[in-house]
Amino acid sequence: MDQVVTWISENQELILSYTVKFIVAIIILIVGKMIANSVAKMMGKGMEKRGTDKAVISFLSAIVKSVIFIAAILMALSQVGVETTSFIAILGAAGLAIGLSLQGSLSNMASGVLIILFRPFRAGEYVDAGGVSGTVNEVNIFNTVLKTPDNKVVFVPNAQITSQPITNYSREDTRRVDLLIGVSYDADLHKTKEVLESVLAAESRLLKDPAWNIQVHALNSSSVDFIVRPWVKSTDYWGVYWDLMREIKLALDNNGIGIPYPQMDVHFHKPE
Repeated sequence: MDQVVTWISENQELILSYTVKFIVAIIILIVGKMIANSVAKMMGKGMEKRGTDKAVISFLSAIVKSVIFIAAILMALSQVGVETTSFIAILGAAGLAIGLSLQGSLSNMASGVLIILFRPFRAGEYVDAGGVSGTVNEVNIFNTVLKTPDNKVVFVPNAQITSQPITNYSREDTRRVDLLIGVSYDADLHKTKEVLESVLAAESRLLKDPAWNIQVHALNSSSVDFIVRPWVKSTDYWGVYWDLMREIKLALDNNGIGIPYPQMDVHFHKPE
C-alpha cells in the first residue's frame, strides 16, 4: 500500500495530465455525438422540405452521423495518446479484408448510394428495374423494395438495378397508349379509320394535346394493321388501355369490320 501511495505522490503530474486528457477525450466523444445527431437532424429537415423520400433521408442521415462520430472517436484516441496513423492503417487493412470478402454487399451499397444521388425513381413510382416491374416502396442500403401489381414484395439488389436499364413509367405526367388493331383485307380502310376515331372521341379521359394518331401501319400476311395512339394521364393508362380494346372490338363488330384469324391456303395437286 505504501508503494502505491509513494508511486502516486511521485507521479502526480503524469496522473493529472492523463486524467485531463481522458476527460477531454470523453468530452470530445460527447460533443462529437451531439454534433453528429444535430447535423443529421438538420440535414433530414432540409431534405424533407425539398420533398426527398424518407428512405433516402434515413440512409444519408445514418451515413453522415457515422462519419462524424468516427472522426470524433479518432480525435478522442489522439487526445489520450493513441497513434491514430497506425490505428487508421489497421482499420484500412481490416476494411480491405472485409471488402474482399463482401464484394457483392459493397457493390450493392455503392449502387444504393448512386440510386439515392441520381434518383432515377422515387417511392410510389412504377418502374421496371433490375428485371422486375413494380411500385417502389423503399430504397435500402443493400436493396430496393418493389411491390408488383399482384401484391408481391420483391427485394431487388441495388447492384442489379444499376447494371441494367431503368424504365420509370410514373415520372412523366402523361403517357401514350399504343394499340395495334388488325382488320381484314376486305375492310373499307376509310370506314375503319372513322370507326376508330369515333371510339376515341367517346373516351373522355383522352388528352386533346397531344392529339391522337390513327394510321395504317403495316400490310401483314392476313391483316391490315392500324396503329391507334392516344395520349392520357399516366394514372389513367391501364384503365384507358383496357376500355379502348373492348370498345374498339365492339365498334368493329357493329360495323361489320372483321378482325381476321391467321390462315394458310393449302393446295393439293392430283398427279395425272
